[in-house]
Amino acid sequence: MVTIPPQGDGTPVSARTKASSSDDERRFRETERQLRGAAGSFGADAERYDRARPTYPDAMVEAIVAASPGTDVLDVGIGTGIAARLFKARGCDVLGVDVDDRMAQIARRNGIDVEIAKFEDWNPRGRVFDTVVAAQTWHWIDPVAGAVKAAEVLAANGRIALCWNVFQPPPAIAAMFSEVSRGILPDSIPDVWKRPAMEGYGMLARRAEDGIRESGAFTEPEQWRFDWQRTYTTAGWLDQLPTSGGFARIPPDQVDRLLAKTGAAIDALGGAFVMEYSTMVVTAAKAAV
Repeated sequence: MVTIPPQGDGTPVSARTKASSSDDERRFRETERQLRGAAGSFGADAERYDRARPTYPDAMVEAIVAASPGTDVLDVGIGTGIAARLFKARGCDVLGVDVDDRMAQIARRNGIDVEIAKFEDWNPRGRVFDTVVAAQTWHWIDPVAGAVKAAEVLAANGRIALCWNVFQPPPAIAAMFSEVSRGILPDSIPDVWKRPAMEGYGMLARRAEDGIRESGAFTEPEQWRFDWQRTYTTAGWLDQLPTSGGFARIPPDQVDRLLAKTGAAIDALGGAFVMEYSTMVVTAAKAAV
């Protein structure tokens, strides 16, 4: 595990939102708008999402559990339970909250209770937890209201842990992805393969850190990084690719063309590749009262 210096600059989230002259802020707001708009699309094929989306490293789970006062976990935006299953296997009792019952049904099938609600409006009914986790979901939550809510349901010294998977394909694969995307969707989606993978994550991390600070309920947030790899075959990558939220906005015929050309290109490069992943965690302990 690598600990990274905080990314926020101390400016409140509300002030950042008003800073319309900031290129980073404009880019973040556009990214946030796209992410929020895509949130409802995942449940349309929940089985594929659960099957194909990347997991999280065991070292991340171990570090979060070790830094928490107990094993009662609340998973915000649990989805199909990809992260929750890892915490359950580690001996934690996990409750999930999610807005999409289609996704939640898969988590329940694996023995995890899920309540359907928007987290900011969810009623905990007096329950408290040792850890609040959000795996790949906190960008759908209001960063300040979410942090305040997390603090309300955390036990003394409880921990908030907000996780994102950041991935970087090998240069040849990234160039191929970029060429295929530009050829089929020149005006539909940004050429994400040309940008450093950490660029988009950095904006999410700053927003999360600032929300935690502005809540006034936590110690100074820190970032942890866990590096790992996953090998994708052509079939495995093509199964995962449509689970990205942006695909919900692409016409089906263009999706079919994109998948066909991407698959042919991966086959031409050997039929498999290694994706470098960094799982990033923004985390803080509940401050003493």
